Amino acid sequence: MGTLANVLVGLVAALHAYILVMEMFLWEKKPGRGLHGFGPDMARATAPLAANQGLYNGFLAAGLVWGLIAGDPTGFRVPVFFLVCVVIAGVFGAATANRRILFAQALPGALALAAVLVAR
Repeated sequence: MGTLANVLVGLVAALHAYILVMEMFLWEKKPGRGLHGFGPDMARATAPLAANQGLYNGFLAAGLVWGLIAGDPTGFRVPVFFLVCVVIAGVFGAATANRRILFAQALPGALALAAVLVAR
């Protein structure tokens, strides 16, 4: 179960690294605009906000990777903390921005969190 937990944590970290790239570097390009259906003008106007969000997603990814490479007790506590953050951010995003975030962010985070807790 520990291996499954680590794989899920790694996938959630990769997801947040992907979001970082989309929001910080590709927001005004076709892939970034397509993510939210923004036209060029809206993407340009919201780019600073998206870059800020992307940075936060990068911190989540970094924390999850830290948890994967750290020994216990840090290697257990850190992923739990960051996965709880991922789930809360996903629920908040689903409630305030787009319901898809619940399935794209909160659900993977919750599954990884459950696996980490069960593996303990």
